Amino acid sequence: MDLLDAHLVPAVDGVAFGLLLFVVAAGLSLAFGTAGVLNLSHGMLYAIGAYTGAALSDGTWGGLALGLAAGTAAACAAGAGLSAATAPLARRGHLAQALLTFGLALVGGDLLIQLFGADELPVRVPEALDSSVRLLGHRYPAYRLCFIVMAVLLAAFGTWVLTRTRMGAAVRAAADDPQMLATTGHSPRAVHTGVLAAAGALAGAAGVLGAPIIGPGPGTSENVLMLSLVVVVLGGLRSLWATLAAAVAVGEVQTLGVSLVPDLAPYLLFAAMAAVLVLRSRFAEPAAAHGPEGPPPDPVARLRRHLAARLRRRPGAAVAATAGDSAGSSALLRASSRREGAGYPSISLPFSLPRPRGAARRAAPLLVLLAVLAALPWVLDAYTLSLAGSALALGLLAVSVTVLTGYAGLPTLGQTAPFAVGAYATANLAQAGWTMGPVQIALSALAAALFSALTGPAVIRARGTTVLMITLAVGELTGAVVNRLKSVTGGADGLVGFPATQALWGGEGMFEESELYTFALVVAAVAVAVTLLVLRSPAGKLLTGTRGAEARMRASGHPVGRYLLVAHICAGALAGVGGSLMVTVQQYLSPADVGFEIAAFALLAAVIGGTTSVIGALMGAGLIVVTRDWVAGSWPGHGPLLLGVLFVAAVYLLPRGLAGLRGGSARSGPEPGLPRPGEQHPPAPDPTPAGPAGKVSP
Repeated sequence: MDLLDAHLVPAVDGVAFGLLLFVVAAGLSLAFGTAGVLNLSHGMLYAIGAYTGAALSDGTWGGLALGLAAGTAAACAAGAGLSAATAPLARRGHLAQALLTFGLALVGGDLLIQLFGADELPVRVPEALDSSVRLLGHRYPAYRLCFIVMAVLLAAFGTWVLTRTRMGAAVRAAADDPQMLATTGHSPRAVHTGVLAAAGALAGAAGVLGAPIIGPGPGTSENVLMLSLVVVVLGGLRSLWATLAAAVAVGEVQTLGVSLVPDLAPYLLFAAMAAVLVLRSRFAEPAAAHGPEGPPPDPVARLRRHLAARLRRRPGAAVAATAGDSAGSSALLRASSRREGAGYPSISLPFSLPRPRGAARRAAPLLVLLAVLAALPWVLDAYTLSLAGSALALGLLAVSVTVLTGYAGLPTLGQTAPFAVGAYATANLAQAGWTMGPVQIALSALAAALFSALTGPAVIRARGTTVLMITLAVGELTGAVVNRLKSVTGGADGLVGFPATQALWGGEGMFEESELYTFALVVAAVAVAVTLLVLRSPAGKLLTGTRGAEARMRASGHPVGRYLLVAHICAGALAGVGGSLMVTVQQYLSPADVGFEIAAFALLAAVIGGTTSVIGALMGAGLIVVTRDWVAGSWPGHGPLLLGVLFVAAVYLLPRGLAGLRGGSARSGPEPGLPRPGEQHPPAPDPTPAGPAGKVSP
């Protein structure tokens, strides 16, 4: 009984907080599972309602009602606008949606700060609710009990609408079979807009009603979004009651868990999220391995007969032919390289690989870029040169994302995890007296590779949107460790004041910006050159084959899982090198340097480059650093707005990235973020509309 008394108030707080998350997550689940939109701006919709409600609150019932109506209407309108914004991306999958909505969240967050200020707004509730009541001998805020009742009624009402009304039937039909819905006279586009508007209204109402619990302020939208994503993952997309149970569980962990197991509470949520996603991908693995129609009869014998027939027609030649698809179009089929001595037969890939060209011609763009970068110390001032060094570090992170997203087909939001491992490894090595640059680079890459080897098995089993969510969970878990492990990371204060790095044995520490930049340029050039050599080798073609023809690769006996794991480890090592360079150039390290925002920047850089262009990823990283630090410096306080505009412009204006401006990326296979082979939509040379998230995720 004493234990119950001690934790009663936190337990009830957990219920109230969980129900608040439920109202937000219900809208996110509706948009994700029904409209098929991965909305990373959903937290901003909550903030719209919270700021509006707080600004109109005056301590009266009329002020509460006015704030609720205005906040809900504003967020509803924003949700409808989001439907119009994401409509052109319907054929491009969830990766483009995630980047667009993240950019809109940056823009909206900046505008809210300009309208309402950067300080947390006070919220005044009616006097009758601004009191406490007796609850099992304890005093408890009356407003929170009232909110609990309203949230339960909302769950019951929402379930009734979705399961018992014609409107709910239309929403379910839009998720399951939009073509059939259209034959009944309903417009799937109108249902899509209505769903996103309703999701925005739920988020706005949650913001108004939750403002007295989670006051509007900087960082509120990001925290609410992350917790809502955890709720959606744990509860699934099919039942509001399952979402309700998951939300209450998350609320209890956030409140009661802190009082019971404070050391473990920061890790429990994202660990549970990662575990659920990994288990779902494991159960879906047999289907993923063979495709939606199940395993073909004796696929190896069938493939061998097919290859033998081609070889008889073209003895000694590479296997290549044209094959028609269901629409009568053709795609170039090119054989992948045979693994020497392993006994694996070669296979035909449903996309074209780059045609062989001279080594000098292929290296020309990289050499030109290297020459331009080498000339920067003579034309830039010290501050701008330091930004160029930071861009090189972020560029290596973006290249590692390109390897996973563009070549392996694993879109990731968690590459900041090995990036952080490499960065903190270098900082701690420097503090311990290991200031030799090559040693720091090698050991940081090794630490990041080991980390990626541990997390890789959980990532490579997943497909499509699930990869984004698992890697997001890994990144957030790493961030929680960074903030808690103060003896190694310095916690929220970060690390600063460690000895300068030496470029060579016996040399002096590097303090001048030109020295640091030159060291970063040499390391980045070597790392990029090695990456390009591997990607253009037979091993790189095999990796590309796992993205474009996974079922065929498995049928021919290739260990696809092993290829993906090796790619994940190598990409992690490359990210670790980038983290090491960042510490060397900046001479300090903070949690913000390895947070979720940096992961989104790296993914954007890869998309700007074209997802299969290493040089494009480097240029994209440079563009992001210039926008974030140099351009924003001339307009202080508006860095997020400028970055948000860059996100939106890149998604709309560069659908194939910088590489697509030459017309080359159109033949590089399905865009990452669309269903990979083994998901419900078979791979095709032309992207097909992405289905609802509940359909895509295993």
